[in-house]
Amino acid sequence: MKNILVTGSDGFIGKNLILALRRLEDVKVFGYDINDDINPLKEAVRRADIIFHLAGVNRPEKTEEYETGNVGFTRSLISMVEESKVKPLIIFSSSIQAALDNPYGLSKRKAEEELINWAKRSGQAVVIYRLPNVFGKWCRPNYNSAVATFCYNIARDLDVHITDPERVVELVYIDDVVKAFLDHIKNRSENEVYYNNVTPVFKVTVKRIVEIIKGFKNTRADLTIPDFSDPFIKRLYATYLSYLPQDKFAYQPEIKVDNRGILAELLKSKAFGQIFVSRTKPGITRGNHFHDTKVEKFCVLDGQAIIRFRDVRGKDVIEYKVSGEKITIVDIPPGYTHSIENIGQKELIVLFWANEIFDPENPDTYRLEVINEEN
Repeated sequence: MKNILVTGSDGFIGKNLILALRRLEDVKVFGYDINDDINPLKEAVRRADIIFHLAGVNRPEKTEEYETGNVGFTRSLISMVEESKVKPLIIFSSSIQAALDNPYGLSKRKAEEELINWAKRSGQAVVIYRLPNVFGKWCRPNYNSAVATFCYNIARDLDVHITDPERVVELVYIDDVVKAFLDHIKNRSENEVYYNNVTPVFKVTVKRIVEIIKGFKNTRADLTIPDFSDPFIKRLYATYLSYLPQDKFAYQPEIKVDNRGILAELLKSKAFGQIFVSRTKPGITRGNHFHDTKVEKFCVLDGQAIIRFRDVRGKDVIEYKVSGEKITIVDIPPGYTHSIENIGQKELIVLFWANEIFDPENPDTYRLEVINEEN
């Protein structure tokens, strides 16, 4: 059993780290935050095998609070460790601003020095992470994270103010930070002090971040989802969704209604095409057209249907009987006119995929009956 202490447990990184730690076997987690009683902290220090030291001050009312909150608390933590005569591994979340001479950066650098000196005295290991801006779920908006503020405001149709749109910021994602931290539980370093990095680091202009997030908001209107092969966009989209108001998780796409039933487009992407769903009344047939290049997949979710094909060069009709009782995916090749008929007694529900977004200027859809008088 490993005993792990997390200082700053109620902070952005702390909440995410503790959630991950509590999923691990043979780990007991102790948390401490600024408003907690000091005595449980002393007991947790006495038992700790590993200390994730995340506590600190970054937006104080008075400048001198940097010194007390970052340097002073680190000294106090080290004193508790020495008094308890324990020798934990300490992982410290510093900041890239520790390389600067502003009040915050100086206080983080001094805290690093306190830990380095303790490591030299004790012969124990200290790992220091000079983190850039961290983004992800549960970060406090309108505080010290531009990404959190942008996500929160854009999700609520609030104004976004940018003072320097071309400024490039360095970002790391919260789950990548947690993953790097957790690695020290399995691969504990002994008797050394070193600086470690979280990867990947994303370098993006402020203007570009806002553009991407606004694009996320527009996906509900145009249904076009982002390119999730981009690791930054994948992480940023997850972050944006975490800031949606709780009463805004659900939304309705445009529903197209005619005498056959209804059809709704669900998702679109230049990379994979589009997904849509239909409900078709009993006895109704959809389709009777073919494509030169576009391909599709049909999947009946509920009801019974016959999917028919005919090579446009020939007369033979191919039939596939499908139903929601046995989920089957049917490919629709180019050059085959095709249709789907509801042969059941209730509405037919079908999920469709096409490998390209429908373009009314170039639909690649040509009317042709599967079964005609010549057949």
